[in-house]
Amino acid sequence: MRRKLWISLVLLLVIPGVLCIASCAKKAVISEPAEVVSAEDEAAIKAAAETAERAQQEKLARQRAIEEQRLKEKQAMREKMAARNMFINEDIHFDFDKYNLLSMAQQILQKKADWLWNNPDVSVIIEGHCDERGTNEYNLALGDRRAESAKAYLVDLGIARSRLTTVSYGEERPVDPGHNEVAWAKNRRAHFEVE
Repeated sequence: MRRKLWISLVLLLVIPGVLCIASCAKKAVISEPAEVVSAEDEAAIKAAAETAERAQQEKLARQRAIEEQRLKEKQAMREKMAARNMFINEDIHFDFDKYNLLSMAQQILQKKADWLWNNPDVSVIIEGHCDERGTNEYNLALGDRRAESAKAYLVDLGIARSRLTTVSYGEERPVDPGHNEVAWAKNRRAHFEVE
């Protein structure tokens, strides 16, 4: 019995000691060998970086080209609208009770013909206008002759007759409502509208 007691006592003392020693034991550190980059791998990495940089530069160049094209188109549209507005807003004027074209009117009509050549899909209404002097019937007839005079000049410059329509408003639509020579000079005109 004693023997059992001694064995139990030894086991009670030895087992905790073994456990304590086992838990305090140092763990072995396993180190992995350092990665060695070969010259071939370095060259591959460098080539991949250069390819990525070239791709980025090409992407930026494409974006710049697209933006430049967009700006050119926008500028062309502005110029086209400016030319169209010039065509519409620049009237030709006539002397009192006349429908023959003055030299300034011929120069303006030449510019209008150039614009019409560059815009072949455009049709135009030529409006004949007069000042307030004279009867309604007389001014309507004179406005018609003024519009037809401008039309004939444009046709002589090579613009198709089918693209040009005339209408007379006589004294009905004055640009200046004044009752003096300055206002009357402004109202004796042919005006152009794009259809």
